[in-house]
Amino acid sequence: MSRWCACLTDDDAAGQVAAMGGRPVPTRAGHHALGLLDGPGAAEGPYRVGDVYAIGEVTLHNAPELRARLGSAGAEGIAGDCSDGELLLRAYVRFGTAGLAAADGMFALAIVDRDELVLVRDHMGARTLFHARAGSGERAAWAASTSLRSLQRWPALDTGLHLPAVRSFLTFAYLPGRETLLRGIHEVLPGRCVRLKADGSTVEETYWEPAEVADERPAAEHARELRGLLESATARRLPVAEPVGVLLSGGVDSSLVTALAAKLHDQAVRSYSISFGGDAPNELAYSGLVAAHCHTEHQVLTVPGEAVAARLPETVALLDSPVGDPLTVPNLMLAEAVAADGMSVVLNGEGGDPVFGGPKNLPMLIHELLRDEAGVDSRARAYVDSYRKCHADLPVLLTPGVLAELADAPPVTDLLAPYLAQGQMKSLLNQLLHTNLRTKGAHHILTKVERITASQGLEGRAPLFDRAVVDHAFRVPPRLKLAGTSEKWILKEAVRDLLPPTIVDRPKSGMRVPVQQWLDGPLRELGHDLLLGRSARARGLFREDTIRSWLRREGTLLPRQGGKLWLVLTLELWLRSFEVGA
Repeated sequence: MSRWCACLTDDDAAGQVAAMGGRPVPTRAGHHALGLLDGPGAAEGPYRVGDVYAIGEVTLHNAPELRARLGSAGAEGIAGDCSDGELLLRAYVRFGTAGLAAADGMFALAIVDRDELVLVRDHMGARTLFHARAGSGERAAWAASTSLRSLQRWPALDTGLHLPAVRSFLTFAYLPGRETLLRGIHEVLPGRCVRLKADGSTVEETYWEPAEVADERPAAEHARELRGLLESATARRLPVAEPVGVLLSGGVDSSLVTALAAKLHDQAVRSYSISFGGDAPNELAYSGLVAAHCHTEHQVLTVPGEAVAARLPETVALLDSPVGDPLTVPNLMLAEAVAADGMSVVLNGEGGDPVFGGPKNLPMLIHELLRDEAGVDSRARAYVDSYRKCHADLPVLLTPGVLAELADAPPVTDLLAPYLAQGQMKSLLNQLLHTNLRTKGAHHILTKVERITASQGLEGRAPLFDRAVVDHAFRVPPRLKLAGTSEKWILKEAVRDLLPPTIVDRPKSGMRVPVQQWLDGPLRELGHDLLLGRSARARGLFREDTIRSWLRREGTLLPRQGGKLWLVLTLELWLRSFEVGA
């Protein structure tokens, strides 16, 4: 298991890779060097096609189709056992970015192409990819990696805490866009090919972006086509000749993936659900009903608050960027259970909400009808407000010094405006879905799943984020996705025959995580020690009086006080793990 790093510099490229913790791999690439890093990941390489070299973490779901396309184009030397990474490189060399667009899978690739270092991230953003520059002009040097820690170790880079990213994290509970919490390190966006040049300049190419297409076919035809795409997406993600795990919450998204896996797989399907024990609300009746209906081998994992407290620091440390999701420790424990059962692949139902219209969109549509102020800025502010995280509390949460430094920083709404303006997406619902897909989908959902499952030697695969499924979703008329107040209507119609009506027609409730109980109980001591401790005080991000007030459950934060404290606690743990000061 490994990840990768790469460097473009006139100053001992292989030595720079080694300084980042990498083991240089053999190439004849001049001022470039590629290396493998210890750590959970799927990196392999080098791959070589002619004078072009690459290293990457690549899993393709449509390798046979891509191999056939290369063969029909007259490409030679494609052995049947050609690795996914080499196959993707061959597609790039033969077709350019069109070859990348034709691929479907999870990948982060670095390509040495003449005097450029070319970085490629998959369509949806399942695998992370970062880059940084040191120096400028003729003395510019580039480094890239799938590991943020690797770039943090790069001696040529003068980095530190990036305060605008702190504000973004407290606003969204993740980091949308290119920014990271480390100054000077940027994330490659999904569906992009970024060319790093020796003179320090960059060229970014978009090889895939979803687009709205008017398709007024009858609802039944859309549902029928979507069903076929869902079956194909699930089948391509099933492992060969081994059992598969499925994370089953009992909602329609995870339930339909479970049902399709049970229908299509020729091996055992094992489903896994979470319980928080005691009197905590749960959906076990629904997940149990689906497991029985689909005849899966079902396991319920109980996650006590004590386990969350004990394992939260190590879980946060797995993530290249923090995610303020209280399900991170339960997700890790589920991954451990799946791995302990000997499986290498676990499917999930992630993607239904950002792709087909989950509960976040209805309040935004109501706002659009009632708002007094026109324009994209007003819409973006409403989108930020709908998150209900710490954005409104920043004036009393952040110290005066931090607020002063942020005074001239671009507003967080700039991260949303490109998606909420009329461009490729004309309808408001599709603009919202596009925003959800390119922000929360790419920078929270997929990357969290990838890092946590990879830590256990697993691949977490999400059929609802399949490229063809997403393309079709933006062909479906908005009225068939949000039908009145019925969310994800077309998705439900496509799988209605697979599941009990109780599952298909019940409203979404979501996983109810007892965050406040944890903070008042097993996490109380850790929270006080971390948030009021010497390290946090020295960093100077948060006002101590506000933190004390929140810990005492004072003020107007209820009933979302626990979630806000969780964000601050997660951020502090991440900064400590990465040893980031002020």
